[in-house]
Formats: sequence, structure tokens, C-alpha cells
Amino acid sequence: MDRIFCPRLFLVLSFSSASYGSHSLSLLSTYIQGETQFPKFSCTTTLDDITVGYYNSEIYIPRGNMTNEDDVIESGYIKGISDYMYNSFVRRSALLREYSQTQSLRVYQTLVVCELLELDNPGKMIIKDAAGGCTTDEMAYFNNTFTYTLNVTVNITQEVLKPHLEEFKQEFAKIFYPICITTLKNYLKKRGGQVNRRITPNIRLTQKANSDSGRSRVSCLTSGFYPRHINLTLFRDGQPVSDHEITGGDLLPNADGTYQMRKSLEISAADEHTYTCSVTHLSLDNKLDVTLDNDPSRHLICAAVMMFVCVISVVLGIVIWMRRKRRQITRGMT
Repeated sequence: MDRIFCPRLFLVLSFSSASYGSHSLSLLSTYIQGETQFPKFSCTTTLDDITVGYYNSEIYIPRGNMTNEDDVIESGYIKGISDYMYNSFVRRSALLREYSQTQSLRVYQTLVVCELLELDNPGKMIIKDAAGGCTTDEMAYFNNTFTYTLNVTVNITQEVLKPHLEEFKQEFAKIFYPICITTLKNYLKKRGGQVNRRITPNIRLTQKANSDSGRSRVSCLTSGFYPRHINLTLFRDGQPVSDHEITGGDLLPNADGTYQMRKSLEISAADEHTYTCSVTHLSLDNKLDVTLDNDPSRHLICAAVMMFVCVISVVLGIVIWMRRKRRQITRGMT
């Protein structure tokens, strides 16, 4: 069975996350030819990383809204855009019929993303198409400049594409781009509290020994933060650890809508370096450093100090007990 969702399509979502203060609105449409448990045509609308609506071929269903959002986008627009994309999928299926997909199941997807930069300045708009789980073509519009890229080899000549590209450019400039930017602004008015919230990360730097290999794993885990933009760096004696030594680093979602990231490093049992996990995040005024000290001499000093404190505590306890006992004996004699 062909893959229903194309991983490469989702890479476009990251372009709007490059700078703090920017926001994006995306619409992922899926058209399926063949029998599956999924709707034949569906759309998912996402504000930054929050799903705000779903269209299941029949009705548009708001997701996670705490206020009335009927005025965010006209239902006629949703139906019109969905119908247009559906017809576009049908036309594309004829053009890309030779693309490697099984005859029993054909899957086409379109991802539309528009961006709002800082100070409410409209940014880039991108449309990516996919067939059979891989990106086929891409269109981009910004500052009245339209570009088109074909990513697969199909029997489509430039002469065939040219009138369609001019038509697409006009549709971008007059319909898609203005509607997408306006809808993005409207959603930000309703959901600004969600996408603009700031949650400080929890940071843990640990070292766990592996008795089988005689080595240890140093791990820095930061979790529970929002927004997802974060910079996590492992340092050895004040110098960044090389990327090829690091494992992990993937940004993962938590069930509560926050995110987590872990980076790990294998070290020898005799390692005496000092490791630090440094984190910068929008919720922090300054970078936050957590240090793991692997200097054995310092550990011995700390242990000696703790033992000295314990001995003093025991001696003081005995002295106090003896004084109380002596007083009790003296009172009994009198």
C-alpha cells in the first residue's frame, strides 16, 4: 500500500519556524483514489503547530477552539478552496498517471503554507504537491515573484505547463495569497494566547553507567517547553561537543502540547572532563546552564566534607546526650 502521508511534505512547515515572532498557517489536503478507511478527500488546517480545523469531504470541523471562530474564515471559502483542490487532484492524476503508484490505490497531497513575519509583514507562500509519498512539484510566491519547480520526471513539457503556470500566478496573487494571509491574521486574533504562550523548559543532565561496556552515557533532557524553538548544546570543558559524537536531538511532542528534546554522549568510565548542558529558549531571559562535574578529586573532597560533617554531628549528639544524662543524675541525687 502506498504511504498516505508524505514525510517530505512536512519539511516545508519548518521554514516558518526559522525566527521568533513569525507565524504560519498551513492546509494539508489529501485525495485518495481507491478504497480505504480514510475520507476520499480531506483537509487539515494548522496554525503554527496547533490543529485548528478539519474538513472531511462534507463539513468543516473546528478543533480545539475555546471561542467562536465562525468569523475567522467564510465557510464558502473553505468549500470553494476544497472543491478547487479536489478538481486539481483529479487533473493532476491524469498528468501524473505514469508516476509509480499501484493501480488499486492512488494518493495525492497538497500542502499550502503562508507565513506572517514580525510586525505583521506578509511572508512567503508555498504550495507543494505529492504523489505516491514523494514531492512532485512546488510553487512559491513572495513579493510578487512566482517560481515553479518540478521534482519528478513526467511527460509534461514546458509548453504544456506555461499557460497553467501563468494561471497559477494570477490565482496566487489575487486569491490564494490574500485569503491565506487574512485567515492567518484572523486565527492569530482568536488563538494568539495559544501560539504565543511561553513555557519554561525543565532541564536534567544525567550520567548513567553501562556495566557491560564499562562506559557511561551523559544525557541532557529538556522537556515541557513551548514554543518549539529551542537551542540545546552540550559542552565539554567549555567547548561544544562535536555533532558526530552526539546522538538524539530530535524535537518530540508531549501529550500536553509542549515539546521535549534529548541529546546524549558516550564517555569512558575514566573520563574526568566537565560537561555542561546549555539551553536557550524564548521563555528564558538568559541561557540556562546545567553542569555535570566528572572531576574525581572534587568528588572525593565533597565526600570527605560530608563524612566530616556526619562525624561532627555524631560527636555533638553524644556530647548533648551525655550532658542531659548527667543533669538527670544530678537532679536525682538532690
